Amino acid sequence: MSEDPTYSTAEIRTIALAVIAGVFFGGVATGVAFPTLPLLDEKLVISAIMLSLILSANRIARLFMNTPAGTIIDQVGARKPMIFGLFTQALAPFGYVVGLHTPPTDLGTLPILGDVSLPGVVFVLSRLFWGIGSAFVFIGAFATITYVTTANNRGRWVGYMRGGQSLGFPTGLVLGGLLTDLASMQTAFLTAGVLALLAGIIATLVLPDVHAGAEGRAAKLREVPSLLVSNPTVLLIGYGNFTVRFLWGGIILSTLARYASDYGLELSALGAAGISGMVMGLGVVTSGSLTVVTGWASDLVSDRTLLTVPAFLSMGAGFLIIAYVPTIEALLGAIVLVGGGMGAAAPAMLAIMGDLTPGDELGRMGGAYQVMGDIGLSLGPLIAIPAVDSWFGYQTTYVLCAALVLSCLTIVSLPLLRNPEVTRAGVKAD
Repeated sequence: MSEDPTYSTAEIRTIALAVIAGVFFGGVATGVAFPTLPLLDEKLVISAIMLSLILSANRIARLFMNTPAGTIIDQVGARKPMIFGLFTQALAPFGYVVGLHTPPTDLGTLPILGDVSLPGVVFVLSRLFWGIGSAFVFIGAFATITYVTTANNRGRWVGYMRGGQSLGFPTGLVLGGLLTDLASMQTAFLTAGVLALLAGIIATLVLPDVHAGAEGRAAKLREVPSLLVSNPTVLLIGYGNFTVRFLWGGIILSTLARYASDYGLELSALGAAGISGMVMGLGVVTSGSLTVVTGWASDLVSDRTLLTVPAFLSMGAGFLIIAYVPTIEALLGAIVLVGGGMGAAAPAMLAIMGDLTPGDELGRMGGAYQVMGDIGLSLGPLIAIPAVDSWFGYQTTYVLCAALVLSCLTIVSLPLLRNPEVTRAGVKAD
């Protein structure tokens, strides 16, 4: 990975803080809107399946935009695409407001989707805009941070970036819930839009024009496998990203409330929903905190891969505890292990990828990495409920989750530990 020596410590700090502000406020804006979106089916005269499409439309759009966004970033630099992404994201919450005031015109009934209304279409389009923008934001943030840092400080700033991304969403969840209860849905949506615009303005004022000049035709989603095969290290790290996203954003998020309800877990006045929210909040805070700490620590060790070993072991242990000890105390401890393991693994893997990826391929490889994570996020909810309800039950499902994450030790950690380029990339200079 070629490194640009012209950026001073102060310049790196300014640029990185602008990137972190962008991903943090983007996460807050996502979280602000999310508590209200699941309540819209009756208001918009749409079916439950149409509501599910609204909730997942941003993820679908991002899955298809990751590789084109990465190619564009490699060709024109990270600044303009990232700013475009931030302002495109900002269109979505204002689109929600338009949807709230759109006449509830019935557009008919479609197979699978059921009743479709004009406001529902407005919300789907708004969520698609959010997904397109977020592809440019994440890959642009990764490319910018990687390009302006060196192997000696990259882990710290990647950790800060991921930490800001992780902590922005739960901050927005709390803010969105309060704004909706104290004011209205419209107020929550407008706040989300203003925050997203603020992120774009900060980026416009501060971000430099870095990381441009790659040639070649654009990559497409179907070409992700060949991109990964051509760079085995990114393939390994992509598998790790797929696994942690699949387990955390898919299995845990989709089954936790049902697990608490079916096992009769209670804490004071909290029922299953309250416990689920509290436990997930604890996991997110733990993950975000460990992301920052692990990113900093990865700059101090001879091989960043060393940090992935306890991370995967921690996640595996957490899933085994959930499987075999269905008590509220055990669940709280297990979620700390799972969230902490995810938070520890993510920045180390992302920094390794930045160390080993040539500067003119950061966008494309970052896009491939993100595709792997989005596939995990998309498959997880589809598999989770049938797995615990019909196929395996809770215990076997969570044991299989433990086995999957522990497989990363042999598929991700061991090959990277044997790769001398990874060791050299992580050595701190005297």
